[in-house]
Amino acid sequence: MFRVLLYLAIIIALALGAVWLADRPGEVSIVWQGYRIETSVAVAAIGVAALAFVALLLFSLLRFVLGLPSAFSFASKARRRARGFDAVSRGMVAVAAGDPVAARRFTTDAQKYAANEPLALLLEAQTAQISGDRMQAEATFRAMLDKPETRTLGLRGLFVEARRRDDALGARAFADEAVRRSPSLAWANDALLDFHSTSGDWAAARTAVERRAALRLSDKTEAKRQRAVLLAAEAVDSRENEPDKALAVALEAVKLAPGLTPAATIAGRMLAERGDTKKAARLLEAAWKDTPHPDVAAAYIAARPGDSAQDRLGRAEALLALRPADPEGVIAVAGAAIAARDFARARSALLPLVAGGASMRVCLLMADLEEAEHGAAGKVREWLSRATRAPHDAAWVADGVVSDRWMPVSPVSGRLDAFRWTIPPATLGASSVEIDDVMADVVEPIAKPVVLAPPAIEPAVLVPEAVVLPAAAPLAAVPSPAAMPVSDAPAAPVIFPVPHAPDDPGPDTAGPVAEPTKRRFRLFG
Repeated sequence: MFRVLLYLAIIIALALGAVWLADRPGEVSIVWQGYRIETSVAVAAIGVAALAFVALLLFSLLRFVLGLPSAFSFASKARRRARGFDAVSRGMVAVAAGDPVAARRFTTDAQKYAANEPLALLLEAQTAQISGDRMQAEATFRAMLDKPETRTLGLRGLFVEARRRDDALGARAFADEAVRRSPSLAWANDALLDFHSTSGDWAAARTAVERRAALRLSDKTEAKRQRAVLLAAEAVDSRENEPDKALAVALEAVKLAPGLTPAATIAGRMLAERGDTKKAARLLEAAWKDTPHPDVAAAYIAARPGDSAQDRLGRAEALLALRPADPEGVIAVAGAAIAARDFARARSALLPLVAGGASMRVCLLMADLEEAEHGAAGKVREWLSRATRAPHDAAWVADGVVSDRWMPVSPVSGRLDAFRWTIPPATLGASSVEIDDVMADVVEPIAKPVVLAPPAIEPAVLVPEAVVLPAAAPLAAVPSPAAMPVSDAPAAPVIFPVPHAPDDPGPDTAGPVAEPTKRRFRLFG
């Protein structure tokens, strides 16, 4: 609407100007080269406008003629550029499809028509990679370093190539350079965190974690957990040589992650050693409520070095009261009861675990209980034999590796905070054996001690990779597949070694035999 009004205003202005000139015709006289021209002002104005239009037309025609060579050159460049980008596009598709022959053909066209384009260099490098020409790929990535727009891309490519040839120092140098030039690069910050963590430089690793958090490359919860893990690792390393530093960093780690078992265990033990039993107990109780773990239970039960066995049993009972349904608390009470020679309490504590399918630790506890209470070598051998076939207990698992101790970094992938306390994958389906006999062995001695002839000992077998769960096994003991650790690279199947079955076949029930020399088996005390 505004434009229409503007056009109408211009037309009205021109009409008024024409009327004004018509009302005032006037005279214009021009003398040039002996010629005299006389006309009115209106005609003179029209003539001047016509001359201006002709001059403009001639100027445009002259400019077009003079610009024809550059126009032809520009059109040729545009056609070459279009062909180059078309080759790059098709080459990228060929690389993504894994077709090295087509990728090399399109790379040749891209180098011919768009040699200076960053995407052409990227296509050349990726074509060399899928073709297996590592030297050419590295040369192309180094060529990218000469251009500001492709410098970080070249560093990323050189980093990948260094990792592929197991050049850790070279890969770290490229990651350092990439962070120096562009601090917000996620891959470079992640790589530096992995390098520092793998090398045990916990202070530098914490700096990398804080930088990632400041750049919002990781969320606050993840960064907080990673700082706690690094502090716990530093506490583990410095406990022997720098106990004050170890205690300080362990307490800081517990503040960040109260359920981090290694930090809570170290802090609780060191506080107890310094006589601060109450603080140690509060710290360990908080860790137990979050994540029940045998190390936390052991540290809590032994928090007062001068306690008697009965006092330690009372502390184990107090720990069990915090999480009554947790098997770890039951096992801790059973172990403390055996040490206190309260065999009836130990049997009653182990009864639910045996009924649900005794694990290896439960079988070993039962063997320890039989020897401590009756000295029955046959029963001990029977429980040891069952331990070889029993499901494994929870352990530290990361990337297919099962460890008996916590580690801050996975030895396979170098990933920080990879270990989780869970059931090893290959033992999830292991079934218990002879549940009815086990129940009879546990319940009957509570009323009166009896001596039973042990069954024939079966040979030790490896735990199967996958079997059907027995009906008596509690489903709650089986973690969901989402909870299982997943490795980025395919790993070889993990085989868990099991102890050999005892060679002694046990006492002969056909007639009296001499009692063999007892080899005491103790899990506690």
